[in-house]
Amino acid sequence: MNEQRYLTVHALTKYIKRKFDADPHLQDVMVKGEISNFKQHSSGHMYFTLKDEKARILAVMFSRYNQSMKFIPENGMKILIRGDLTVYEPSGQYQIYIKEMQPDGIGDLYLAFEQLKEKLEKNGLFSSEHKKPIPKFPRTVGVITSPTGAAIRDILSTIKRRFPVANILIYPAVVQGDQAKLSIVKAIQMANDSSEADVLIIGRGGGSIEELWAFNEEIVANSIFQSHIPIISAVGHETDFTIADFVADLRAPTPTGAAELAVPHIEDLSERIYNRQSRLVRAVKEQINIQNNRLSRIQRSYAFRYPQKLYEQRLEQADKWTEQLHRGASKLIDRKTDQLEAIQKRMKRNHPDEQLMVAKAGQIKMEQRLNRVITSILSSKEKDFSHLLLTLEALSPLKIMDRGYSIVYSDDGKLIKTVSQIKQNDNIKVKVSDGMINCVVKEIGE
Repeated sequence: MNEQRYLTVHALTKYIKRKFDADPHLQDVMVKGEISNFKQHSSGHMYFTLKDEKARILAVMFSRYNQSMKFIPENGMKILIRGDLTVYEPSGQYQIYIKEMQPDGIGDLYLAFEQLKEKLEKNGLFSSEHKKPIPKFPRTVGVITSPTGAAIRDILSTIKRRFPVANILIYPAVVQGDQAKLSIVKAIQMANDSSEADVLIIGRGGGSIEELWAFNEEIVANSIFQSHIPIISAVGHETDFTIADFVADLRAPTPTGAAELAVPHIEDLSERIYNRQSRLVRAVKEQINIQNNRLSRIQRSYAFRYPQKLYEQRLEQADKWTEQLHRGASKLIDRKTDQLEAIQKRMKRNHPDEQLMVAKAGQIKMEQRLNRVITSILSSKEKDFSHLLLTLEALSPLKIMDRGYSIVYSDDGKLIKTVSQIKQNDNIKVKVSDGMINCVVKEIGE
């Protein structure tokens, strides 16, 4: 066999690479697709998978090309790119080296994620008032994840290291693929039906948005929300966010972080117990010293050493207080007696009979005053009346007739003042002081 006819893997890969590099149709290729498994290296280079519904290709964008970009690529984002296709020799995979990139909408999964997030937030599943508190010292921790993944190993080792007294119950579940959502819901229901766990950790390790999609399903979100056991969500890495993270009672950045949040550290508890024990011992010793000092003061006190003298002093004080009480009582009785007499006198003055007698005396005085006033008024009115009569009499026409004057009336009784009021042969009446004279006019002269 002629071994010289065989090519090395490196030679064959280099030949294929040269074919790619020499093909003008593979230079400045325009491609559109969706970003998946996006990673940005500390050097600034971007690595991700560009895919559509039927195929995928590895993509690289070096920092000298992405520094001028005005947006940050994310998983699920649809993009338009321009780049060169070539072969990466160490792995023999072909990939595209991107020179330009611009967004072309959002991927279907990302759009579905945002729509479900908005819906559940409106329904109140993310509200803080529905979050259940995580127990500080759980006796049993339930873990819902794949029993063969790296997440379960991290959780178990962390709990055993931090809080070895806690029991761990594993509820196996499929965390990736079409059956994952039903498997996760079944595990949550099983944990709630048994009610053995005080807290549940639900999650898995990192992955693409497709691999984590089971934790973005509405049925899983509703199951987490309806759980009566508090749930800590630990899905993916710190930068990964799922619907389960928003609905859960507490989100952990990683499965290891979830284990740290679920249980306390036994060394911290031991230190806290030791500190409190030390404080308690110091407090008890301090109280003992205080009470001993107080006992010593009591034993040295006058009352403790000479109780009989203190008793005699109290007896003397009691006698003084008794004497003061008698004097005070006597003064009080005298004062109250004086007050009673004053009240009785006031009551006598205000008695109805006394009031009636006073009223009758007042009535008599009022009648006397009224009689005097009426008599005075009558006398004054009589004087005024006599004066008016004298004045009226002085002005009366009848008094003038007594001096020889008369008054002439016509036949119809009208007073005649001028000759124009009568004619010749008219009947007239002449009033004199003692009677009336009927006359006939014979002649009228001026």
